[in-house]
Amino acid sequence: MEYAFSEKIAGMKPSAIREIFKSLADPSIISFAAGNPSPLSFPREAIAAISEEILKEQAVTALQYSVTEGYGPLREDVKRRIGEKFGIDAAGDETIITAGGQQGIELACKVLCNEGDAVICEEPTFIGALNAFRSNGARPIGVPLRGDGIDTEALDRALTEHPEAKMIYLIPTFHNPAGITSTLENRLRVLEIARRHGVPIFEDNPYGELRFSGEDTDTLKKLDGDRGGVIYCSTFSKILSAGMRVGYVTAPAPVISKMVIAKQVEDVHTNIFFQILTHRFIDEYDLDAHIAGIRALYRAKCGLMLDRLEKDLAPDVDFTRPDGGLFIWCTLPDRIDQEYFVKEALRRGVAVVPGGTFCCEVGAKSQSFRLNYSTPSDEDIVRGVGILGAITKE
Repeated sequence: MEYAFSEKIAGMKPSAIREIFKSLADPSIISFAAGNPSPLSFPREAIAAISEEILKEQAVTALQYSVTEGYGPLREDVKRRIGEKFGIDAAGDETIITAGGQQGIELACKVLCNEGDAVICEEPTFIGALNAFRSNGARPIGVPLRGDGIDTEALDRALTEHPEAKMIYLIPTFHNPAGITSTLENRLRVLEIARRHGVPIFEDNPYGELRFSGEDTDTLKKLDGDRGGVIYCSTFSKILSAGMRVGYVTAPAPVISKMVIAKQVEDVHTNIFFQILTHRFIDEYDLDAHIAGIRALYRAKCGLMLDRLEKDLAPDVDFTRPDGGLFIWCTLPDRIDQEYFVKEALRRGVAVVPGGTFCCEVGAKSQSFRLNYSTPSDEDIVRGVGILGAITKE
């Protein structure tokens, strides 16, 4: 039987990153392509102990259906933590626990966008967000990303040219894939533009607690105050466990109430066992000390990769120097064919993600590629960057 697929899905391509993962079954491949936290960051002993306690003390709660909004004590943890760490405490906001930050992005698009509506994005941007928008029939519109954040003049023009835009999607802190952090001046300008056009901002902040150098910059959500113009999304994937799929969205109550309805259709509720586990880890262990250890780990790994990039790449290859997060963004000079570079790197045993993967237009060309430093070993970082450097010099 032949199936006729929906227009939303028929033209979509599988995530290039997930496809690259298929090539990594070969243990000889050095992967700089992942977006994963380091396995060294997982508190395995604590998770094992808490799991045993849950099954002894809260088995019925952990194994039964639960409310869509999320486990009450964890929602309180989230509200308290983002208030203490990021100054987010807007009157009229509510919180929903999601299946990772990815579901938060998808739910926001689902409740705000109609078929054919536009979502304004930084160019490049997170491939998971792009596919979430496309799968809901929304069109991602790219605005160039600069060293200080999104190009605000181009953002203003894009919103004028696309009155059908229903959301601005931004990753202002330790951007994926570019690794940059938007300046305070840029954030204030973005907020002013968004308010003038009456378009809400979706602030995706999965890496906000992973700063290992420099000074914190206020979130868009904090800067917006009680105006209700920012939907804030984050996750425990990068600071506790990616596989548990526990994230959250904090936004004005009317937005959250619609997300609750949409989530009921999708999965009823986020895995309650892992919600309880996350709450108990926060309640019984020192989450801040745990995060401090992750920061130290990534400070060393990022420093090593940057050092090797400086020494091994051809001088005309540019790359970002992040203060946190998981990624470095490299840009090749025009003399190097990017498609050849990525394929040749994989042939020699190093996987990177081609920059076109992160473009709003499917099939767009890019001279850039993304590197991840959290997952590979130190030895693989040295050896892998050496291979990349050799290709740039040939």
